[in-house]
Amino acid sequence: MFNVFSVLAANSNGGNGSIWGNVIIVPIFAGMYFLLIRPQRKRARESKLLQSSLAEGDHVLLNSGIYGYISQIEEDKPYIWFEANTGVEFRINRSAVAGKTPDPANPSAEQK
Repeated sequence: MFNVFSVLAANSNGGNGSIWGNVIIVPIFAGMYFLLIRPQRKRARESKLLQSSLAEGDHVLLNSGIYGYISQIEEDKPYIWFEANTGVEFRINRSAVAGKTPDPANPSAEQK
């Protein structure tokens, strides 16, 4: 079985070890950054922007797949009031909003 730590320890003990072990590690970390960390930060930034741009009357889709609109927003609170159907209103966390959707009454209007 190949163990990375034993290879690195062998290179550091002898002093005349190959530099290729260290040269290979740098692109691996760079690849991990561009494939994992950077896209995750971008999604988090977009989610934070969406949550801060929510307004009363916006038609939204929840992470659970429920469509409805925001009936009330209380500032400085982590939740919003969501109405899925006439008379069915409940409180949800802001992070439960997956995205904005077009108004079903006016589907030709463009969402910003």
